[in-house]
Amino acid sequence: MIGVTDTAAAGPPGADAALLGFARALRAAGVGASAERVHAFLRAVDALRPGVRDDVYWAGRLTLCGDRDDLERYERVFAAYFGTGEAPPRPVRTAPPPRLGLVVREAAVAARPDGPEDGPPQGPPAASLASSVEVLRHRDVAGLDPAERAQVRRLLAAFSLRGELRRTARRRPSRRGDVDPHRTVRELLRRGGEPALLRRHARAERPRRVVLLVDVSGSMAPYADALLRFAHAAARGRRTEVFTIGTRLTRVTRELSHRDPDLAMAAVAEAVPDWRGGTRLGELLREFLDRWGQRGMARGAVVVLLSDGWERGDPQLLAGQMRRLHRLAHRVVWANPRKARPGYAPLAAGMAAALPSVDAFVEGHSLASLEHLAAVVRGAESAPGTGGATPGRDVSAAAPASGDREPAPGTASVPAGARARPP
Repeated sequence: MIGVTDTAAAGPPGADAALLGFARALRAAGVGASAERVHAFLRAVDALRPGVRDDVYWAGRLTLCGDRDDLERYERVFAAYFGTGEAPPRPVRTAPPPRLGLVVREAAVAARPDGPEDGPPQGPPAASLASSVEVLRHRDVAGLDPAERAQVRRLLAAFSLRGELRRTARRRPSRRGDVDPHRTVRELLRRGGEPALLRRHARAERPRRVVLLVDVSGSMAPYADALLRFAHAAARGRRTEVFTIGTRLTRVTRELSHRDPDLAMAAVAEAVPDWRGGTRLGELLREFLDRWGQRGMARGAVVVLLSDGWERGDPQLLAGQMRRLHRLAHRVVWANPRKARPGYAPLAAGMAAALPSVDAFVEGHSLASLEHLAAVVRGAESAPGTGGATPGRDVSAAAPASGDREPAPGTASVPAGARARPP
């Protein structure tokens, strides 16, 4: 079989030789292709396109065939000589074989009590790598060893904290909402007065500012590192402010702006002068409100106090400043690491004085509790794992007293009838 395009590519002598060979094949099949017919065939092919199969076919059929019986022989010889002209079938693509994945199991295989010790394990594996992380999430950070603390630090670096969304006065284009008359008129003018779809806009939303007040006194020393790393992850947002409270109030937002958590912790350690000292929550809260909160930082914000509530100063002063903060802020959240202890009751004077002005009272001793705290800050109060007490309830008759009494005397009960925040 000879390709028509091949004969054309070979030049006129090669093409004539192929066509003459085709004529000899016709004669051998019984077609009366005389010399005159072959000469007419060659001239017809030259007048047409020698490289096109259909032109060669019709030139030969009209010049070489003398009667009806020659047509069947011509079809057969032409197909055998030049081919049928059909495209070769495409190779069938098969699916690649499945790849085998390697699954790493962390837990050791326990020996069966009634079987051989070196036999194959029966049933599904008992634990995996995720289970150890899940266990670590619920561990108290004060009781972790150095390796577990390092893993907790890596997990805290992936935290994110975002305040609850609020509607702003700015409006943005939207598919639903009120009609935007300015954009609608501009669209009509652009179309030359032709009818156009109504343009709409809706109120935009942005997260509220989050203010973190982290207690770095001596009683909070086992939790200070984890809480400050939590604050470092939260400070990556542009609307988060962080302060440390102990015997002094220190703004550490700029120190926590380092991307590396270890560098940020080193900068905070250099900037904070009152590590592991006493606690003057009332005085420092008044200083915060006078210098920053009253001027706008706490207005409409979500303020989070991370402290155990052990107050060395006057509890009444703390109660008064908490009422000021509650009037300014959108929400006041108190995270107490000691709240998760069995039999805990907020009987410490500072904690009891502040609780009526707290909107959410949650735990803060583990990764899971900090995740729940982040959910509370962004407004998802129905998140699972809620360990919050109802603020303002009378705790004097609550659970029996635990070891959460502050060293100083003055244990007080929470006055009933906390002020309810309007919706």
